Amino acid sequence: MNGILVKNHFLKGEKYDALHSHLKKTAEKMNINLTVKTNLELAGESVSTDFVLFWDKDINLARMLERYGIPVFNSADSIEKCDDKARTYIELLDVVPQPKTLIAPKSFFKSDMSEFVFKAVEVLGLPLVFKECFGSFGAQVYLCRTVDEIISHISEKPFILQRFIEKSAGRDIRVEVIDGQCVSAVMRENKNDFRSNVTNGGIMTPFNPDKKIIDTALKACDALSLTFGGVDILEGNIVCEVNSNAHIMNIMQATGKDIAPLIFSTIKEKI
Repeated sequence: MNGILVKNHFLKGEKYDALHSHLKKTAEKMNINLTVKTNLELAGESVSTDFVLFWDKDINLARMLERYGIPVFNSADSIEKCDDKARTYIELLDVVPQPKTLIAPKSFFKSDMSEFVFKAVEVLGLPLVFKECFGSFGAQVYLCRTVDEIISHISEKPFILQRFIEKSAGRDIRVEVIDGQCVSAVMRENKNDFRSNVTNGGIMTPFNPDKKIIDTALKACDALSLTFGGVDILEGNIVCEVNSNAHIMNIMQATGKDIAPLIFSTIKEKI
């Protein structure tokens, strides 16, 4: 069996290299010839392969590969639903609990959003969480205590404002789901930041989720049509975000459980 691992050409660093190398070695052990390609390389190539493991967010490329008739994991649609935080919120409405959220009105350039901000403060209270709709590793996410702070983060980029779940400041549960099953979970804690992301200094420890947390994670992944994904759950069983390609190396280091073989086993079953 042949496959292609798609990575982003412009994201470089040891943590990315370690992940891609681990996925390739795991595939080899499972008799899969996995070729690593960047989204830049594939932009100018015709592609023929049994499947694509799409560890990127270049949605247009993922859709193009699907148009070629190639199975893509996760699908372009699933990646798109997870990558856009506003879209994620809409897809999960009435499916799982989420922080109360207001989505900023669309603007084609930096505009005066003060009317929207004052309305959001009235509905959500202060402090509240400002999130650009597109971003990873906790970047472009800010805890705002004043109206001026909120306005200072506004640019031409789309964003959402969310109610701050104070009880969960600096702490959440990351649940890894593959093919409708909970396969691993960790607690992430950061004593120096309201964001629990490991990139921002958070620490992962193994966690044994109860049925309620597992059911919530499974419902979220099902609603987003994810073959595999990581669900971040706050205190009170509230879904914060869902990741279409969570960084599995950190979870393996924390729990000792390698979920890469489970990803490839699932792909084999589906194609």
